[in-house]
Amino acid sequence: MRTHTCGSLRKDDDGKSVILCGFVHKRRDHGGLVFIDLRDRYGITQIVFDPEKGSQAHEVAHKLRSEFVIKVSGNVVARPDNMLNKNLDTGDIEIYATELEIFSESQTTPFEIDADNLVNEELRLKHRYLDLRREKMKSNIITRHKVIKYMRDFLDSQDFLEIETPILIKGTPEGSREYIVPSRVYPGNFYVLPQSPQQLKQLLMVAGMDKYFQIARCFRDEDQRGDRQPEFTQLDMELSFVSQEDIIKINSDLLFDILTKFRPDLSIKDNQVFTLTYDEAMNRFGSDKPDLRFDLEFKDASSIFQNTSFNAFAGALKSGGVLKVMKVAGAAEKFSRKDISELESVAKIYKAKGLAYISKKDGELNSPILKFLSDLEVESLLKLTEFNEGDIMFFACDTFDIACNSLGHVRNAVAKKLNLIDESVCSIGWVTDFPMFEVNDDGSMQACHHPFTSPKKEDLEFIDTDIFRVRTNSYDLVMNGYEIAGGSVRIHERDLQAKVFDLLGISKEDAKERFGHILTAFSYGVPPHAGIAWGLDRLIMILCNEPNIREVIAFPKDQKAKDVMLGAPSKMPIDTLEELSITIDTE
Repeated sequence: MRTHTCGSLRKDDDGKSVILCGFVHKRRDHGGLVFIDLRDRYGITQIVFDPEKGSQAHEVAHKLRSEFVIKVSGNVVARPDNMLNKNLDTGDIEIYATELEIFSESQTTPFEIDADNLVNEELRLKHRYLDLRREKMKSNIITRHKVIKYMRDFLDSQDFLEIETPILIKGTPEGSREYIVPSRVYPGNFYVLPQSPQQLKQLLMVAGMDKYFQIARCFRDEDQRGDRQPEFTQLDMELSFVSQEDIIKINSDLLFDILTKFRPDLSIKDNQVFTLTYDEAMNRFGSDKPDLRFDLEFKDASSIFQNTSFNAFAGALKSGGVLKVMKVAGAAEKFSRKDISELESVAKIYKAKGLAYISKKDGELNSPILKFLSDLEVESLLKLTEFNEGDIMFFACDTFDIACNSLGHVRNAVAKKLNLIDESVCSIGWVTDFPMFEVNDDGSMQACHHPFTSPKKEDLEFIDTDIFRVRTNSYDLVMNGYEIAGGSVRIHERDLQAKVFDLLGISKEDAKERFGHILTAFSYGVPPHAGIAWGLDRLIMILCNEPNIREVIAFPKDQKAKDVMLGAPSKMPIDTLEELSITIDTE
């Protein structure tokens, strides 16, 4: 229907007869002349309706309104040098229309398509097809396409095979809650939607596929937040006969190439990629995905307070807890009591009982807890933190996980309040050696990554005696405080895999029922293998400098996991449920 797009014409096209199609972006009716900006995916071109150049087109043009979809035939005319529009790629030409056809009209849209910032996200999601017409959202979706294509091309050049794995699979709980799909053919039986293709990609290594990747759709029935959706997209990868270092190398290369192509304006913090073990990251920064664009670091003050009479610290330390302290240099004057109260609220979200602090102003130490501390404790604390005039320090005293995690979130909040984050740099690194097992809130034990992650050989001696000392051959790729990829060297020995199931409290009968396919496969020769999965939505969110992943997904769910555009989830007709052998308890 068209000879050119709305972003393609230039001064060299002067005099050409062309046909353009698109949306009316803006309309200006000057009586004698009518001007419109015609928009499509590729750009904007100004159209001029002059009664002397096209009387029919000019007459119809008076009916045009924003977002009408039209076809325009006309002639390209180069603009005079003093009338160039430098804000448009097509700003050195305009089209004098000779014919105009209206394909469809538009009601007044619920928000302006050319608005820069729209606050009402629910309205945007309800009319996502309109939201996607906006330049910012269009750009995000195009960037997403280009990043994924670049990844495909990169991995193809490295001799990977792209292999699809099924969406309807067997339920084999690996940590997160799964979405369940009832089977009509087998009443009372269910498929699940995959949390990831984890076992399937390992089975591809057993099959000898050697290097696999997939742009994989994954599903997890989890509580929502800014960087999480119930359905999301991974770059999934698995390789045979590789080490942890091999995986880190190829994925670092891929990330650097992506940054060079899509964010050349960013430099890497300190021109290096950091490597931290899980213990180092938690101890020093309170996070297994630390943002190192700023330098706030913790000190461990547990030994100073081992014999303290301050009950708030004594109880936690005697129970095996830790006391972490973070000094913020020169910031005492920048924190009001209200600010400190807000930081305490942050700490409490992550299960801390409170947030203690000490500041120094005009040579005086200030804190509600000073009266509970001995002179020696205070003196040792000041020496440990190299505390000076104008500084403030914050404390977290609890179990290792709670103390580190809560103070880690306080660290991030402090950085945002004080504008410590340099947006022109990116912090990239690898966090390794995660614990193999962790304890849930209900006291049960689960795999920290997943039950197919291999333990470090040097820790195997503890697997029956001190299980929480066992670390894994695991690695997360971290960028600007986000985990953008995570993986591990897998278990490839059948007996060790069965042992891990047993340690997780999975009986032999249950293991055979839930994981019999992989245990059987591991009886037929298994290459050593390792893999990783990238959170593509999260990576593209960072590349597009967006605050949440909904901004880089064409049709996302809202923060309550609802599709407000389609109205999902929704109730199903009774006869459909009966066909699936499902009854709903309405009591």
